[in-house]
Amino acid sequence: MLSNTARPIIEATLPVVGANIGTITQRFYGHLFTEHPELLDGTFNRGNQAAGTQPQALAGSVAAFASALVTSPDRHPEQLLSRIAHKHASLGVQPEQYKVVHDHLMWAIGDVLGDAVTPAVAAAWDEVYWLMANALINVERDLYSARGVQPDTTWRRWRVEHKIAETADVNTFVVTPVDGLPAPTSLPGQYVTVLLTMPDGMRQPRQYSLTRADDGRNCQFTVKWVHGDGLPDGEVSSLLHHTIDVGDELTLSPPYGDVVLGDAARPVVCASAGIGITPMAGMLSHLAATGSTARVMVLHADLDERSFALRRQVVGDIAALPGASVHVWYERGAETELPLTDVFAGTMDLSRVPLPEGAICYLCGPLPFMQAIRGSLIERGVPARDIRYEIFGPDLWLANTD
Repeated sequence: MLSNTARPIIEATLPVVGANIGTITQRFYGHLFTEHPELLDGTFNRGNQAAGTQPQALAGSVAAFASALVTSPDRHPEQLLSRIAHKHASLGVQPEQYKVVHDHLMWAIGDVLGDAVTPAVAAAWDEVYWLMANALINVERDLYSARGVQPDTTWRRWRVEHKIAETADVNTFVVTPVDGLPAPTSLPGQYVTVLLTMPDGMRQPRQYSLTRADDGRNCQFTVKWVHGDGLPDGEVSSLLHHTIDVGDELTLSPPYGDVVLGDAARPVVCASAGIGITPMAGMLSHLAATGSTARVMVLHADLDERSFALRRQVVGDIAALPGASVHVWYERGAETELPLTDVFAGTMDLSRVPLPEGAICYLCGPLPFMQAIRGSLIERGVPARDIRYEIFGPDLWLANTD
């Protein structure tokens, strides 16, 4: 909770800080990496830095947190903090790193706003930062404790046992711990972080969804090769796609992620597009493995059936669930060789399917897709609290809308 001294200052300065927060975070990252280039080795995703999405997400998160302190002084924005904390834990972020970030962020605020940052203003925003940082440190401490790890023991070596080509640009990796100990348990919908050494010697982390239920021995994650559309190829996904093969070793974090299956008795709706099927596949695999009797509806959009990653696994799991159904939309036509409930041509249109009453809805796919489907679900009477989404990369949606 903000102090009585800081509250009126934050209320008065939030508009100007909010208007400049994008510039502030850009200056912050430039200054941080100049002074601490080692943070680009294994902690920060330099692809997100180059695309500008990480500075955007940080800017939105800080502004959202400060706004919440003013508008809801008795509680923190729990969803925002949970999502950030899970990502940090998957990277082995350490409490002392928050001091480094603090020093460079406060420098950037002063650098951008100049004389407007009086000692009182600096003290008020310092208070906002440490309220957010300490809340995250506490959540992350609990996450590490639950996993039985510390930040410096996050990483573990795994061997690739199988590499399965799902589509022309999607591969599934089945990996086994090199140390011979059991694989860690996960919650359906979670992800692991893969840490790979790049050709220039720099280590880069990326998160990938777990796509099959736990078996105590292996874990399975699925990767889309990022390429095309005039953008640079994804450096980690390119190595995984073209170079890593059976017998190679990878460095992985334990599973993390806060978008997981909820009440086992309620109906489940999984709505995905493209590679957004991956966390849904993990959820469906878990439901099938545990003999769930909940009503399950899968809604998926893709270019065509050949582009539908994990389609055979998904259809097989749906067949094992009583009363489950799968409805797909293909942009290139409604042709299928799979035993699907419905196949439609075009983009996803929820008016074509009867949604189960009382369902919890899970979304994953490109941000515009999820925003459109969320809007359609709300129009159909689904409460906002029952709509949960997973986003790949920095969460620009949550930071800008909460």
